[in-house]
Amino acid sequence: MGRVIEYVLLAGGVVGVGWLVRRKHRARAGAGPVPGIPGMARMPAGQGRWRPGRVYADGGAARWVPERGAAVELPGGRATGLRVPSMKEGVFINPGSRIVTCSYDGGGSIEIAVMPLDVRELLEAVPQADQTDQTDQAD
Repeated sequence: MGRVIEYVLLAGGVVGVGWLVRRKHRARAGAGPVPGIPGMARMPAGQGRWRPGRVYADGGAARWVPERGAAVELPGGRATGLRVPSMKEGVFINPGSRIVTCSYDGGGSIEIAVMPLDVRELLEAVPQADQTDQTDQAD
């Protein structure tokens, strides 16, 4: 008889957990998509800590909005490089992501790590620097 009670309690617990998980899933699905491109960034490029946040491209001006802290405007931002994370970086960010290095007006730089499916959207927000931009900067 004791085993039957244990099985009934276990089944009730499983049903309860399933109900909670399904409820949470429905709440997330009902909220709709969140605007912006999710990713990790560090400033300046190659230094500092990776911080989670989102890239927004409102009105043609891109900005990085970390989960904590003030937004970083990227005036005249240009993507200057695209690469996969190193082994060391793969510990802190998703190793399957792609890192886009960007420079912007005022001499600032930032690295933004996004998933491969989001790279195209990020490059639309922060267009790639063409060869004329790079030769002008070298002079």
